[in-house]
Amino acid sequence: MKKDAPTPVHTWLVMIKAMQAISRFAQADLAKSGLGDSDFRVLEVLLHKGPLPVNVIGPKVNLTPGSISVAVDRLVSKGLVSRVECAEDRRIRIVALTPRGKGVITPIFRAHAATMERVFAGLSSDELRQLEDQLKRIGRQAESLLDQSIVKRRSVNRPSEH
Repeated sequence: MKKDAPTPVHTWLVMIKAMQAISRFAQADLAKSGLGDSDFRVLEVLLHKGPLPVNVIGPKVNLTPGSISVAVDRLVSKGLVSRVECAEDRRIRIVALTPRGKGVITPIFRAHAATMERVFAGLSSDELRQLEDQLKRIGRQAESLLDQSIVKRRSVNRPSEH
């Protein structure tokens, strides 16, 4: 029996189901650490990128300004990060891992990396690179279409100039 050619809708569904399965597996593993998902993402970005302004962290870890503020407050109260005013611009707050925070996130991230190794063990380095390239290309296309849609919507909703 010959399979039909894949369609974008079917590919999207397969991608969503795969991402949900990967997320459930990663979340179950992460739950053992006692860290929530947003706390893990904030600590992980600080581990790999170093100290960052709060408003830079949010978009990197896919958190809204309100959510990133709450996450940083929570991490400060646990002693895992520090938050200080930027010397050049006091409106900007720089967040950094504390030594305790680095001690907490380092082994948790190592375990997460090992979990992802298990998830992607069936793919070669070349296949991983191809998958990453394809997903980036699809993501850029979706972002471009969204941007075009927003621009179009704004021009349609703008009052006519008569």
